[in-house]
Amino acid sequence: MTTRPQEPDLASLKGRTVSVQEILDLFQVRVRDHRTVHRISQALTDAGLTTLPDFAVCALRTTVDVVPLAAVPAQRTPADTGDEADATDEALPSHALPQRLLLGDIPSARRGVVSVGPGTPLPQTTFLMRTKGLSQIPVTTGMAQVHGVVTWGSVAKMYEAGKEATLDNAMEKDSLPVADARQEFFAALPVIREHGYLLVRGDDGCLSGIVTAVDVTERFEGAARPFFIVGDIESLLRRCLGAALDTETIKAVQTNRRPEHRTGQVTDLMFGDYLRLLDGDQTRQSFAEQADRNWEALKWPNMPREQFIGLLKRVKDIRNRIAHFDEKPLPPEMIDELTTFAKVLRAFAS
Repeated sequence: MTTRPQEPDLASLKGRTVSVQEILDLFQVRVRDHRTVHRISQALTDAGLTTLPDFAVCALRTTVDVVPLAAVPAQRTPADTGDEADATDEALPSHALPQRLLLGDIPSARRGVVSVGPGTPLPQTTFLMRTKGLSQIPVTTGMAQVHGVVTWGSVAKMYEAGKEATLDNAMEKDSLPVADARQEFFAALPVIREHGYLLVRGDDGCLSGIVTAVDVTERFEGAARPFFIVGDIESLLRRCLGAALDTETIKAVQTNRRPEHRTGQVTDLMFGDYLRLLDGDQTRQSFAEQADRNWEALKWPNMPREQFIGLLKRVKDIRNRIAHFDEKPLPPEMIDELTTFAKVLRAFAS
């Protein structure tokens, strides 16, 4: 639940550079979603403030400038173009997109490190790697000094060279892949690709985590997969609606545009438009009545409309969470909801 700060606390932000996390803490918000983002944005607006870049689409550790609202050029808002436009359906402007992805934004870079000391017997080290499911383990003194890294590859090289099986002989010691958590993530990818891992130092100079090739794959699968599923859902919806509805029907729900800019093209619909086209329980009576006719035009006699609209609203909420660049991956149950809805649509679209 969002807690609105006192006016002096809000006013004290003016002219400061703060992290997104500090803003969320001020409002006692744990997770950003379209509701909490709206409430925080409204409170900042009421105080005559805004952030550059937009706090809603930045990673938690990203810093933003809190500036007077009057200092930012006015942008055209949905209120300028229609009385029922949904701002969360608008495409994100380029200046609002996340500016940098840092190594520290990858969860494993801040998760901590399992390490051993220089005097640890090699069998104990490899046993720890097996039981913890680790492909590498650093040899450290106090997490600040890194003596080397034991990997399964370095152990194999030791045996191939006929060396004595000791921790010192099993370590990789030269050109260790180490980087600062504040380094840009994409600049570090070649190192991760070459070594298979990257040791990450936190703000205090001590090891804070390890980023592996598996972590990179998981991070981007979790971030990219929902985008593609939502894109598939929109494509299927447009295919179904475009085949059943005429141009004037589509123009009628494009209230986010000025009349002369309403194309009537299904490819120009935004997610809120799908609900305006199909939801018979919406508050605007004229839309609700037309939605009944639109549903009949789809000729889906075996599709339970109430459940379909409920799922469509749920997908819209998940889509908004994605659009606000929540750095936490979607929970598996949300991905399952998206996948299920896409399957249902695909069966009726074919």
